[in-house]
Amino acid sequence: MSYSVEPSSRSWTATKVVSVIVAIVTAGYMLPWCIAAVRDVPHWLVFWINLLLGWTIIGWIVALVMALRTQRTVVIAD
Repeated sequence: MSYSVEPSSRSWTATKVVSVIVAIVTAGYMLPWCIAAVRDVPHWLVFWINLLLGWTIIGWIVALVMALRTQRTVVIAD
């Protein structure tokens, strides 16, 4: 005798596809902040600009440029 448990309702394939697309778009939306954090650029300003203005596309590009800017090099002489 075997038993199987199934959900009372199954989700549609379209729902699954949309959920994957939303996850990818969300990751792309926050990409400038991720780049800034990995590169050790002051990333909290990039985060707030990206979060609040990233939807304007121009805000997203500004955040990306800020994340990719050159870092200051500190030379310590011994």
